[in-house]
Amino acid sequence: MEQVLLPLRNHSVTQHPDLLIGLREADDAAVYRIDDGRALVQTVDFFTPVVDDPYDWGRIAAANALSDIYVMGGRPITALQLVAWPRGALSFEILSKVIEGGASVMASAGCTIVGGHSVDGPEPTYGFAVTGLVDPDQIVTTAGALPGDYLVVTKPLGTGIVSTAIKRDLCPAEVAVSAVETMTMLNDIPGLIGCHAATDVTGFGLLGHLWEMLVASDVAAEINIKSVPILGGVLDLLRAGCYPGGSERNLAWIRPHLVGEVDEEMVRLLADAQTNGGLLVACPEVPSFGTLIGRIANGPPAIRLL
Repeated sequence: MEQVLLPLRNHSVTQHPDLLIGLREADDAAVYRIDDGRALVQTVDFFTPVVDDPYDWGRIAAANALSDIYVMGGRPITALQLVAWPRGALSFEILSKVIEGGASVMASAGCTIVGGHSVDGPEPTYGFAVTGLVDPDQIVTTAGALPGDYLVVTKPLGTGIVSTAIKRDLCPAEVAVSAVETMTMLNDIPGLIGCHAATDVTGFGLLGHLWEMLVASDVAAEINIKSVPILGGVLDLLRAGCYPGGSERNLAWIRPHLVGEVDEEMVRLLADAQTNGGLLVACPEVPSFGTLIGRIANGPPAIRLL
């Protein structure tokens, strides 16, 4: 994907004096200054079903799209709905349930759906383009983590493994319910402002998104793997062979940057691609939210697993 975007990175269309965060920064959303006290935060996210229930899929897609606004320190205000639907294979009644689920989460976030676009497509796909507001002086980015900062994560890992198990009809009902609960939970964490850096744990897994933070901040990190929260039942599913292809790619990409010998199962779990995972935050003091999993350290970017 980096190679595909390369022609845009140095193009004049991706540069502007008021563009505070854009394609040049590996961040969660774009930020464009309106005036001294306000900036727009913009993001887009959509995906194919990760659970069987259409209403829950809609809820998860909405919460996932909102996450990139929250992690930048912003407040979502409007959303455009994006739909691709195989009208010859799936009924519009199912789509209605997806849309109801998405609307319920947007309403709980105080975000107004102002329109959208739909196409006929081979696979059902659903999501949102979301716009928010943020104070330009209070933007939280992936850069800025400092040696000595505490690393916390706000949700347990394992949703990628659970989604794979659901597709293979191998997931116990109680594990699926727990995963849906965490995937629909909004990432509107109070107290984020004042932390040095933050990102949400999604497609690249915890290790991949941590690596992006370390590269942007030019620091290293130490992770105590025994402290990392895990959804109940996930290790059993992992041992049963439920591991997404995307997570395998994450693992191959991040492995050269890992230091220390640890349980291979835990490394695989830490690389698991998440859907609306929690926030990974670097704070100067232990915050009132999340689970403490490690520290930021001096040195070139590297992840030491303890």
